[in-house]
Amino acid sequence: MVSDIKQVPESPVGKTGTAGKDSEPTRPDPAGVQQLTPAQPESPETSPAHPEASPDQSAKEVRDVSWVLTRARIWTRRGLILILRVSRLVSIGVRQIRPGLRFVWRSLLRRWRRSLEFRTVLTTLLLAVTSFAIVGAYLSNQIANNLFQERLAQAESESRFNVKQVQDTFDGAQVTDQSSVITLVYDTLTAVEGRGSVIQRRYVFEAAPEQTKPRNRWVESRASDQLTVRVIPPELRKAVQSGGKQQFWASTQFPVGNEDRPGIAVGNMVTFNGTAYELYLIYDLNTAQQTLDEIQNVLWAGGAALVLMIGAIAWYVTRNVVSPVSHAAVVSEKLAAGQLQERMVVKGEDEVARLGASFNHMAASLQEQITQLATLSQMQQRFVSDVSHELRTPLTTVRMAAEVLFDARDDFDPMNKRSAELLYHQVERFQSLLSDLLEISRFDAGAAVLDAEPQDIFQVISHVMEGAAPVAAEYGSEVRLNARQKSIIVEMDSRRIDRILRNLLLNALEHGEGKPIHISVAANHDAVAVSVRDHGIGMTQAEAARVFDRFWRADPARARTTGGSGLGLSIAAEDTKLHNGWLQAWGRKGAGSNFRLTLPLRQGGTIVKSPLQLEPADIGFPGSASERQMLVLGPDSGGSPQPSQADGGKPLPGHGGVGEDS
Repeated sequence: MVSDIKQVPESPVGKTGTAGKDSEPTRPDPAGVQQLTPAQPESPETSPAHPEASPDQSAKEVRDVSWVLTRARIWTRRGLILILRVSRLVSIGVRQIRPGLRFVWRSLLRRWRRSLEFRTVLTTLLLAVTSFAIVGAYLSNQIANNLFQERLAQAESESRFNVKQVQDTFDGAQVTDQSSVITLVYDTLTAVEGRGSVIQRRYVFEAAPEQTKPRNRWVESRASDQLTVRVIPPELRKAVQSGGKQQFWASTQFPVGNEDRPGIAVGNMVTFNGTAYELYLIYDLNTAQQTLDEIQNVLWAGGAALVLMIGAIAWYVTRNVVSPVSHAAVVSEKLAAGQLQERMVVKGEDEVARLGASFNHMAASLQEQITQLATLSQMQQRFVSDVSHELRTPLTTVRMAAEVLFDARDDFDPMNKRSAELLYHQVERFQSLLSDLLEISRFDAGAAVLDAEPQDIFQVISHVMEGAAPVAAEYGSEVRLNARQKSIIVEMDSRRIDRILRNLLLNALEHGEGKPIHISVAANHDAVAVSVRDHGIGMTQAEAARVFDRFWRADPARARTTGGSGLGLSIAAEDTKLHNGWLQAWGRKGAGSNFRLTLPLRQGGTIVKSPLQLEPADIGFPGSASERQMLVLGPDSGGSPQPSQADGGKPLPGHGGVGEDS
């Protein structure tokens, strides 16, 4: 009879530890570790071979212990240093890798946004991988289920046949002694193993527990290949024990050498000599698992190859479609940059080729029209310039004659006197228009040069206000200058800035309908802004967008009383461009308009933000009264600006509130 209770070797406790009469027996300590009780030391007389320890030997032992402790501290310190260096290297590596990963991620995002080819190929690959993963998982699951069901059906069929043979053998056995019973059971179960068949079978033969009938204990349990009943799932044992003659199965794993193999355990009940036994036949599924692994490897390899082929095909197709579009984008950029001779390369007769041909035809038509317009513009500019220069001499002669007539107008009759006055004023207007045309011709020819030098912008503004004093008196408008600073030095061409501000102020007086005009000045670390705000008829947003066009007027039927060339704001815009500044307009019908000039403090500088906002809020600078500087120009000022200071931040008598236009 084979049992799982193994023979325990005899304990050494009680035996002598050494040979001889003076030796003490070994004794186990409380932890179970055997210790040998030392014998009594012999006296110096009887044991001359063991002399007492000398002082030199004790000192030597102390030195040895000290040396060991010193070396231990040294190696501990070296270990800590090594750990710190490794951790520092790891942290440095992480810090260096993180920017690289961030750079790669940003590059991929930039490429995703800007490349249609990259986006199409990557999307195709992602969809192909997702589709293949779904289909591959489904196929793998179906193949695994089919293999398992096939092996399960074969295992159930073979188990029924083998269990019937075992039961028939046990029922017909005529054995009474222990040796015959063991031999019969061994031979019967060995025949059940079925080595060499398609499915390798192993068995576990276990007596059913809790049997009340007397049992023959010659055979308690038996298993093949050193298996135990622990490889059988508990649920399967319960089902077999309570199922009678029914057959049950369950998936399991059993050890074979150093690996665990998948298998199917099929359980039945058999009886022998009145004793019930559980017989489990375990079928090895390692061959099926290997077949499934090979199939999955083939699927993965084929899927990877298929994904690469799909990616290559998508790249090839996308490149053929996107390349002409990319080429068209490059050619369009070159055309927009002024390279009108650029054309697309046309190959074939397909849709892309027709698109390229149409694009080239459009580019040729645009080039022809742009060339014609450029030629016409050059001819017009040359004509204006030539006519302006040619008119200067006769206009000078006519003006001299008009001045003579104008000076002698008192001697004429009323009709001739009025004619002399009209002639004089219209000749002056004609001369102003001619000067503006000559200035525009210089801008068109690129001959305008900026003569910049540091100067206080308040001096230019004061000069402009002095020059506009007669016009302000004529219209009955007050001109107010409001600023926080007393002096702002700007690198500028004072002549051109004077012309810009004079034009803005005269326009504000003409359209202000006799209401106050506010000039606000503010500066930040890189720019200075001057705004001219009137409260007259105003203008719409569409009119504000076209106010700087040449010869444009919001109301062509309205008569002009000052200026009149229609080129003032255009020249102002060109002067502002020379300073690398901003000239912007805002207006609202019935609420007036606001023109803002923003200049860099230094020549060649750039403007990030204007110190004043374009839409007024309306004319109010924050700060105490001592921080507000005001210059008032009105009908009662005698034609010259009068400095003043707001009293406690309250409005001046006869005026509205004074504040910030920002």
